[in-house]
Amino acid sequence: MKKTTKVIFHIDLNAFYASVEMILDPHLKEKVFAVGGGTNYFRSGVLTTASYKARKYGIRSGMTVFEAYQKYPNLIIVPNKRREYQKYSKLFFKTLKTFTTHIYQASIDEAYLDVTDIIDFENPLLLAKAMQEALLKHQLPASIGIAPTLFLAKMASDLKKPLGITILRKRDLKTVLYPLPVGEVHGIGVKTEERLKTVNINTIADFMNPKNKEAIIKAIGENAYWASKNDLLGKSSDFVDVHKYEIPQSISNENTLSFDLDNRDLLKIELAEIFNKTHQRLKKEKLLCRSVFVKLRNNLFETKTKTKSFLKETADYELLYHTAEDLFEELFIEEPIRLIGVGFANIIPLSDFKEERTLFNYQRLDQET
Repeated sequence: MKKTTKVIFHIDLNAFYASVEMILDPHLKEKVFAVGGGTNYFRSGVLTTASYKARKYGIRSGMTVFEAYQKYPNLIIVPNKRREYQKYSKLFFKTLKTFTTHIYQASIDEAYLDVTDIIDFENPLLLAKAMQEALLKHQLPASIGIAPTLFLAKMASDLKKPLGITILRKRDLKTVLYPLPVGEVHGIGVKTEERLKTVNINTIADFMNPKNKEAIIKAIGENAYWASKNDLLGKSSDFVDVHKYEIPQSISNENTLSFDLDNRDLLKIELAEIFNKTHQRLKKEKLLCRSVFVKLRNNLFETKTKTKSFLKETADYELLYHTAEDLFEELFIEEPIRLIGVGFANIIPLSDFKEERTLFNYQRLDQET
């Protein structure tokens, strides 16, 4: 008999770049250190990640080197070693494939696994522990979330770090997730969180309260509201697609500015224009995307890119634009910018998208057919 409820694992390597650095230099295990910095340490250098010892001092990824040194003057900074990270990422996925081949690679250091068939023979908690132990043999600590959907598995893996294993059932959502800050919701970025707080939506419980529906829709848009609400209700995707995104497709536009620009408001106007141009192509060619990325290049020709992925494909303007805006805010550190770009990745034709019919969308689907 076919199972009606999936068992999805989200496996997230803990402080991956920092873990690799400690493998390469074991002396770092007892040090407060971070990875990144770039070529200009005191002006535009940005941290890629921070060790857990550094995080205790408030040091985090995306922070400038100057800010990090203000928090802990004796901080050690090691440069990025991308070839080594790729090497250990391959080892990560090779290890996972000894358990199952039903794997979707979400990024260099995280994966979704559909283990529904395996748990006929293995308790999910014991299976997760076995995976953790196998990864630890390579000195790669990981947190694992176990849930019936990709979104809830991702939320679960974030609850206990490092080396946590969290099972999140639908019946546990109100007690486990609802007390958390709304900014903890996967897919809600800094700017979206700010908009929600302006209408007194501070926790997930506030977001899920039907009395707040109209205020939330006014703040972030109807599509974003229903997308997040369905995710939190456990109504989103439970499909781990092994093949579709092995070779990501993308469309993007970028603009090299006629002069270096460090004015946030003017840069956001430029961002909006590039976004509109890129989104028009998405709509014109009847495509959907699963990821948004923003690229900035400063006057020292240092390029930074940040990507945000969703659990299902979309072309929704508000959702994609607000996400691009959030990514810009995370990247921009008040420095002169020479180039700005926006793009969409993991592209599929609209004709390939099959939306599940639910109580929340059946009227719209009827109108579209």
